[in-house]
Amino acid sequence: MADETSILLIDDDDRCRHDLETVLSFLGETAVSASSNNWHARVTDAIEKPSAVSVVLIGNCDFLALDDLLAVIHQWEAGTPFILLGDQAIPDFLDAELRTRITASLTTPLCYQPLLDALHKAKLFHENYNRLRDFDGVRDFNMFRSLVGNSGAIQRVRQVMGQVADTEVSVLITGESGTGKEVVARNLHLNSSRADKPFVPINCGAIPSELLESELFGHEKGSFTGAISTRAGRFELADGGTLFLDEIGDMPLSMQVKLLRVLQERSFERVGGVKTIHTDVRILAATHNDLEQMIERGEFRQDLYYRINVFPIEMPSLRERAEDIPLLLNELITIMEAAKRGSVRFNSGAIASLCRHPWPGNVRELANLVERMAILYPHGIVGINDLPKKFRYLSDQEVSHLQDTERLVNLGDSLAVPENIGQSLLPLNGLDLKEYLANLEKDLIGQALDDSGGVVARAADRLHIRRTTLVEKMRKYSLQKKHPVEADNNAGDHAVSG
Repeated sequence: MADETSILLIDDDDRCRHDLETVLSFLGETAVSASSNNWHARVTDAIEKPSAVSVVLIGNCDFLALDDLLAVIHQWEAGTPFILLGDQAIPDFLDAELRTRITASLTTPLCYQPLLDALHKAKLFHENYNRLRDFDGVRDFNMFRSLVGNSGAIQRVRQVMGQVADTEVSVLITGESGTGKEVVARNLHLNSSRADKPFVPINCGAIPSELLESELFGHEKGSFTGAISTRAGRFELADGGTLFLDEIGDMPLSMQVKLLRVLQERSFERVGGVKTIHTDVRILAATHNDLEQMIERGEFRQDLYYRINVFPIEMPSLRERAEDIPLLLNELITIMEAAKRGSVRFNSGAIASLCRHPWPGNVRELANLVERMAILYPHGIVGINDLPKKFRYLSDQEVSHLQDTERLVNLGDSLAVPENIGQSLLPLNGLDLKEYLANLEKDLIGQALDDSGGVVARAADRLHIRRTTLVEKMRKYSLQKKHPVEADNNAGDHAVSG
């Protein structure tokens, strides 16, 4: 029995199941295939424990109703996500928890990139579930989808989020602007016991200091010029839920004193009011500033710092996790397409160059670039020379090498980036593997024959195959014989051309 995770493939059509097995094998995935009426026997023979099934792909379902199949698999292993294939409609009466396990629905015939995206999303769901299954109260195991990436830095963020999500402690999220601090805060709220209560954000640096107190605590009618009516503040609006204090480092010292009092006493009065209002909120705060240095300079209160910094989460900059850029591009483009704001693709040269950019604006800067390229090259393929000048980092030699590689395999429209820029890539919409390999083999045979002066025996030596094998392949590909060039030990050898 294998210890690694496997994909459970269920399809009641033998031919479709075989084709899907071939596709998954080509992608390097380990698959256990079965029909809807024998999946349990097949999978228990092939794996050691249910949690080893990372995702279930469900195609034609003739022997068992889809909702019944989903329910019985979910009962067998609650953390298994599902990907539906074909035109299957999700039953309207399907249990809400089961719906959250359906991470993707793909139309057939399958295309490479959507399938790869769906598998990645499902595996992320599965990994999060297994890591968090011992944490009571975690509700949405898809919570980390917006924190895209496989780098060690982002995986550590996801891990600590899982540990603190369903607690009541205050969290301080630090990191440069554009790294996704609010994304972390929203996900922490959604996976807390307060998820059904409001999540109320406020940017402490975007509101004038004279208005910030009113925004936080509300005001009574007539309490100041312009207060034409009574208004509830953010603390009241967030009652029972979560208050997210973004850029708390920009909060004036006078307001820090008042905020500390509210956090300590869990009560406040509106501006111009005398009635004490009790509040029940969880505080999540974020800043791009170094608060400890601000404390030394007397710009931030130390007692408030310790009140909000019970559990720190530090967001890595994008330059610290450049290997995540291909996945981030993929996610940003998917979001843009889903919102019908256009589409664009980046070839390997462009992506390799983007991986070298320092990204001072982090993910926000990357998102802006994707939007700009989608406007300039709608539904097109962006190459390195199409990028704004400041994003071009490859030398002419590196660009030429990439272009030669892409021209050889016709993979210029790929979105995925390799571990090194010379590695072959799959095209976005996939390829016919059999046809591609046949054409490649035919071309290599032609090159070997040309290099060998048309002598079959020498060409076979160059290809490290037997002469008889080469002759069979020449016959298979209908390679036309030309005039003989020279005789060798095999009198039947003739010059041929691919």
